[in-house]
Amino acid sequence: MNVSQSLRAATERLSATSDTARLDAELLMAHALGCTRTELLLRHMQSEVPAAFDALVERRAGHEPVAYITGSAEFYGLELIVGPAVLIPRGDTETLVEVAREAFADRQPPRRILDLGTGSGALLLAALSLWPDAEGVAIERSPEALAVARANGRRHAPAARFLSGDWTQPGWASDLGQFELILSNPPYVEDEADLTPSVRAHEPAQALFSGPDGLDDYRLLVPQIPALLAENGISIIEIGWTQGQAVSALARASHMSARVHHDLAGRERAVEMARIANIPLGKGRSAH
Repeated sequence: MNVSQSLRAATERLSATSDTARLDAELLMAHALGCTRTELLLRHMQSEVPAAFDALVERRAGHEPVAYITGSAEFYGLELIVGPAVLIPRGDTETLVEVAREAFADRQPPRRILDLGTGSGALLLAALSLWPDAEGVAIERSPEALAVARANGRRHAPAARFLSGDWTQPGWASDLGQFELILSNPPYVEDEADLTPSVRAHEPAQALFSGPDGLDDYRLLVPQIPALLAENGISIIEIGWTQGQAVSALARASHMSARVHHDLAGRERAVEMARIANIPLGKGRSAH
């Protein structure tokens, strides 16, 4: 059986597990061959199947995410190391980076950027790819996730600082100073939410779940943001698609303006916040 035939068989095997069975099979085959997916499709379809491929397919058939099997994921054009200690970066989260890019398009670029709950480091590293002269700081409470973020930092932004910190604990931000841009993708999933097995069984629960309504971390984090914002700073926080009104209310109760932005599918995805009486909110890609 050559690669082309094996891919067809693997696609059929994975069709009950994944809505992207063919793509999954191709990514796993490329990983087993040690090549890119493009190289696989152009050069290796008649090649011999690597011995490791069947075991990779069985792991995916057991709902293990492809990114954890291959150990990597792409975010905003960056190849990132990932593993079970961190959430897999999603394309929808790139919305936050785009909102930031547009917000700073007609003003001075941010000098200091903070990423709260950095996980793999995706948001900070994407922002630093836009503003490489900025000082980047990331906070993460999980030691295992922090190790992953630091590894990605060494690859993409060696000057960035990845610090241990927990916004649920007093004094965590006392030495951080202020920032022109604060990004965060906090836990926001309801405790009893119906998630796919690949997410619920494999991705880190403490990075996903935030109480019965998914708002517990927002209630703790949002009131602390004004003290971390520079005079003309903005904060952009990821939200679940039904949480825009609730998180905006928390921002306004903390003396910040709030604007909801949508992802490419038209769902609420981020809230942009600024201290009241400082600056108007950025244009944003899609907001109300």
